Amino acid sequence: MNVFEWSAAELAQKIKAGELSAPEAVEAVIAAIDSKDGTYNCYTSLNKEAALQQAETVQSRISAGEALSPLAGVPIGIKDNICTKGQLTTCASKILTGFKPPYNATVIEKLHAAGMIPLGKLNMDEFAMGSTTETSFYGATKNPWNTDRVPGGSSGGAAAAVAAKEAVVALGSDTGGSIRQPCSFCGVTGLKPTYGAVSRYGLIAYASSLDQIGPIARSAADVAAVFDVIRGKDPKDGTSMTGGRLDLNAVWNAKDVQGKKIGIPEDYFGEGIDPQVAAAVRAAADTLTDLGATVETFSLPIVKYAIPTYYIIACAEACSNLSRFDGIKYGYKSPEAHSLREVYFKSRSEGFGMEVKKRIMLGNFVLSSGYFDAYYKKALQAKGLICQAFDDAFKAYDFLLGPVAPTTALPMGQGLSDPLAMYLGDIYTVMINIAGLPSLALPCGFDTQGMPVGMQLIGRPFEEETILCAGHAFQSVTDYHKQSPVTEKEAL
Repeated sequence: MNVFEWSAAELAQKIKAGELSAPEAVEAVIAAIDSKDGTYNCYTSLNKEAALQQAETVQSRISAGEALSPLAGVPIGIKDNICTKGQLTTCASKILTGFKPPYNATVIEKLHAAGMIPLGKLNMDEFAMGSTTETSFYGATKNPWNTDRVPGGSSGGAAAAVAAKEAVVALGSDTGGSIRQPCSFCGVTGLKPTYGAVSRYGLIAYASSLDQIGPIARSAADVAAVFDVIRGKDPKDGTSMTGGRLDLNAVWNAKDVQGKKIGIPEDYFGEGIDPQVAAAVRAAADTLTDLGATVETFSLPIVKYAIPTYYIIACAEACSNLSRFDGIKYGYKSPEAHSLREVYFKSRSEGFGMEVKKRIMLGNFVLSSGYFDAYYKKALQAKGLICQAFDDAFKAYDFLLGPVAPTTALPMGQGLSDPLAMYLGDIYTVMINIAGLPSLALPCGFDTQGMPVGMQLIGRPFEEETILCAGHAFQSVTDYHKQSPVTEKEAL
């Protein structure tokens, strides 16, 4: 049985119709993981027994005729920074070795209520800090299209698992592009929702004003279905809000973008972008034009301030959020610590990886006396200008179109050896988090090396339906999202 022949919604329909059971679907995904994950390293842990038990429960609910979501019975992978009660949640960090939260994140509770089945935890850059999934304590995840390339990050395990058919769908998190960039590199589809559209309760924080949980799948249709399950206001998250409508049928039936006006920031196509990426995104714009949209270019010069603004704000918030990991309450405690001072110093020194330490130090620097006004205050002022620039753009356009990243997937090791280049790779995504906007990443072509190219559709706040409809319409006339890497076993 190959459950990956169907979309998530189709798989749920077959389970509902009795063509297969929820436990059989879970077993099929587990078999795929067992067969492939030695190559790709997408998972940090699996919860096979718990998933099968839950699948039996869900199957009983389905058999009893209980009204569940359109994705009931579908297994789902979870990024390793989203809390799951009694199951390992480590943020791919040594400092959280053995940590099992005493509660579920709100999104996990919503998945349970909808009849979806969390299967295991997906690899990531440590504490979501990175763009390659090479900073993980559990080792790097490999890109299924070419194992010599990175899958992107920080949700690289989630995107790679969907691409390699080790997960039907997955949940990731996006602080500055951490859903969209790995989706672009791995040729899958992912949504960074509006800030506040999905509860962050139970998401281990990196930068609280930027973090957002979102779905990853092979298609915009499946992304919409998962988003519909997890969205909504949560009293446990004071930043969550009741958003706009999401009509799943409208997304699933979208065939065109008739009457929509789309803006392309010309500043997204400046120095540093690979000509093949630029060409693929412009070709996608032509396709959207054929589907009835009016496409125009416009100036967005604030782009050049995106990277410094993001890294100042993100690192400042990170150094505060990560201060709680001290070797005392939970997680790693240095065996060489013999005093309280040594517990703090040695546990954090040994428990955090280099990238995390770097960002904690940068955060402390920009918040320190004498530098706060020069850096952090100016970054907040720049954030206001970025938000205003997008507000002005949306007075003229229904949504925006641009590349996700300036290149396709980088060779393994390149991002770690050249951190500046890795940071600049987020130039098209970080602004979206700063402004709190929704953005859908989806494949739109391939380069001459056969590596996927991704584009993003950027919408107004809480207008996820608009960009999901446009994404589905694009995918109804293209097949980039249907192509998948051929694994060694499948090639035999």
